[in-house]
Amino acid sequence: MTNGTVSPELLLLGTIIALTVMVLTLVAGVIYAWGEPRRRLKRRIADLGLERSIGAAGGDGSPDSHGRQRRIQDKLREIETATQKRAKRRNRVRSSLLQAGLTIRHRTYIIAVSLVGIIAAVTTYGFGFSLLVSGLSGLVASVGLPRLVLALMARSRRRRFTAEFPNAIDVLVRGVRSGLPVSECITIVGREIADPVGTEFRLLMEGQRVGMSLEDIMDRALARMPTAEFRFFAVVLQIQQQTGGNLAETLAKLSSVIRERKKMRDRAKALSSEAKASALIIGSMPVNFFVLVYFLAPDYMGLMITEEIGHYMIFAGVVSMIVGSAIMKVMIDFKM
Repeated sequence: MTNGTVSPELLLLGTIIALTVMVLTLVAGVIYAWGEPRRRLKRRIADLGLERSIGAAGGDGSPDSHGRQRRIQDKLREIETATQKRAKRRNRVRSSLLQAGLTIRHRTYIIAVSLVGIIAAVTTYGFGFSLLVSGLSGLVASVGLPRLVLALMARSRRRRFTAEFPNAIDVLVRGVRSGLPVSECITIVGREIADPVGTEFRLLMEGQRVGMSLEDIMDRALARMPTAEFRFFAVVLQIQQQTGGNLAETLAKLSSVIRERKKMRDRAKALSSEAKASALIIGSMPVNFFVLVYFLAPDYMGLMITEEIGHYMIFAGVVSMIVGSAIMKVMIDFKM
């Protein structure tokens, strides 16, 4: 790298390394997916062998047998704890994917974010940054960036759902008042209302067709769409199923409450728009200043890119900007 430019040989080398890593990662993912059933069978056989060892140790009253039994029980507890931790992390990722409206598998997601991190690290290193900065950029691209994208997709999906949800409830109210069963009204909503409301109501009907209980159906629906409005709707349906009552009147009141909540949310958004604009201007000033000085005095600001100490300063500045932006967002964000 000379005068802020990258040599073609270095770019070619970085491209070859990135493509090689991508191919190897894809091959490893295919091999892992192909051998997963066999590994599960081996783990199951090993578990059965441990159970038999416990039974054999329990039949002998010697101190050695009791010691073996305690060691086996401790090992089983460690395995169970590790399994629960892995399941918790997997469920957290799966929940984020569902809330974002994605249907990809957990394994596919892990492979995809790993590839993104590897490509980001290799690309950063190809532009002449140090191994530490390249590794940190790969870590951010594989961990922080996917979570941010999923959070933004989930928030956008929740907003679209909340905007259309009162219309769906109005359709239910009119259908129930006209004498249609609730299941038929839910089918109409799933067919007529735009996504994501239509998708969620179609999934409700599919759950009923396969014989799931209303509680299980709503629990799964709330995992995909954890909004307060949808939670109110789930509570209303469960109470109506258990105690009965005028469902149409209850849903009509729920629709009016949801609309009033939307009005209050829009009013709070309007009141905080000035603070958000100020935060956006303040947060963009360091980036704008860096770009401006780089074009006005490239030799002066180019040291931030060509020198290793400059890489650390850029990384520290980016981290401080992220922390400051998060603090300002918490200060001006209204949760309702």
